[in-house]
Amino acid sequence: MSTNRFLTLVNGVINFVTAISASTGVSDANKIVATGSDGRLDNSVMPSGIGAATETISASETLSAGDFVNIWNDTGTRRVRKAAADNARAAMGFVLTAVTSGQNATVVLQGVNTGLSGLTPGTRYFLGTNGTATTTAPTTATHINQSLGVAISATGLNFEYNDPIVIGA
Repeated sequence: MSTNRFLTLVNGVINFVTAISASTGVSDANKIVATGSDGRLDNSVMPSGIGAATETISASETLSAGDFVNIWNDTGTRRVRKAAADNARAAMGFVLTAVTSGQNATVVLQGVNTGLSGLTPGTRYFLGTNGTATTTAPTTATHINQSLGVAISATGLNFEYNDPIVIGA
């Protein structure tokens, strides 16, 4: 891949500079920004309040990329685990990167879950078991029925939190 380089004046001399695709903070001030390999700007170059709504939370079990997750209170510490309709663990977000138990997970609270496959665009998906999505709304008593969103491609589901409904007996 070619490097994005631009001409600029440095102390009156014309120089080539390389654009950055991610920022490490103040040391990258006043640098030219380039999009990443996905054609998007990295969240690290966005102003506060702009970009993906994410939280960093310790995982209480191993999570796979694309899992829908539940945030819960573990004796005063918030933790994240796989969401599951059969365990009444509502989906509150998803992860795009796999993590093992005890590691910090970046939980995306709203947006497109691109960690999936085999979706049918235009189809509504519901919370299934073990962090998964399904096209069939649960009907079993004590399980929860929670709409996760609509697939926008074979690999992307537009997630927006919806309150779960507990199915009665």
